[in-house]
Amino acid sequence: MTVTAERMPALYLSHGAPPLADDPVWPGQLAAWSATLPRPRAILMVSAHWEEAPLALGAVEPVPLVYDFWGFPEHYYQVRYGAPGAPQLADSVRKLLRGAGTPVQDIPDRGLDHGAYVPLVEMFPDADIPVLQISMPTLDPQKLMAIGRKLAPLRDEGVLIVGSGFFTHNLAALRHQGGGVPGWSTEFDDWGDRALRAQDIDALLDFEHTSPAGKLAHPRTEHFAPLFVTLGAAEEELDRGRSVIDGFWMGLAKRSVQFG
Repeated sequence: MTVTAERMPALYLSHGAPPLADDPVWPGQLAAWSATLPRPRAILMVSAHWEEAPLALGAVEPVPLVYDFWGFPEHYYQVRYGAPGAPQLADSVRKLLRGAGTPVQDIPDRGLDHGAYVPLVEMFPDADIPVLQISMPTLDPQKLMAIGRKLAPLRDEGVLIVGSGFFTHNLAALRHQGGGVPGWSTEFDDWGDRALRAQDIDALLDFEHTSPAGKLAHPRTEHFAPLFVTLGAAEEELDRGRSVIDGFWMGLAKRSVQFG
C-alpha cells in the first residue's frame, strides 16, 4: 500500500442492528459523517461480533456476508455488500502484528458480519473500497489498546481503522423496560462522553469499575471493547477526539467518535 499525504482518522461507531437501515435519522448521520472523511484506500473493521483467538484475518477476497442474527424479516437477509477484498492490507496487518509478537491466523471464508456491513452500507454504499475484518482475540481493554497501537501505522497508508460496537448494550434489560431510554444507558453515555473529552484513558480502561451503571450498560463487554482498538490506533491524537453522533436508538446510546 502506498503512503498517502493525509493521515486517516480512527473511528469508533455504534453500528446498530439490521433495522438501522429503516431508521429515519441514523443512516443520514452515518452518510453525512463519511462525506467529511478523506477517501480511504482500505478499511480495517474490528466488530463486536467477531471474537477469535489467536487474532484472525477474515476473507481477503469477496465472500458471502455473515448474517449473524435471528428472527428478523427476510429482507434483512437479502442485504449485500460486495466490497473488494484487501489482500495488501492483510499483508500489512500480518507484518505489523507478527513483527510485534502477536500471533495471527487466516480464516479465508469468514465474511463481514453485521457489525461491519450494516454501518458500511450507510457510509460507503458504493462498496468500492477494499475492506478487511479482523477478530478481537480478547476482551481485555489493555490488550486491545496494545493491538490498536500496533495497527496505528496503517493510518499513514490510507487505511481507515473502525472499531464497531455499541456505546451501551444490554438487550436483556431493555426487554423489561417499559419504553423510553433507561437510566443506566443515559448515565453511562454521559460518563463515557466526559471521560473521552477529558482523555481519561485510565478510567475508560477500567470502565467496569469507574463508570456508573457499567455492569448494566455492558453486562458483557464485547460492544465497548472495539473502542480500545480505536484508542490505541489514535493514541497520539486523543486530544483531537470528538463525538460525531450521539443520542439513543431503542434505548441504547449510539455515541460514535472520531480521532484525527
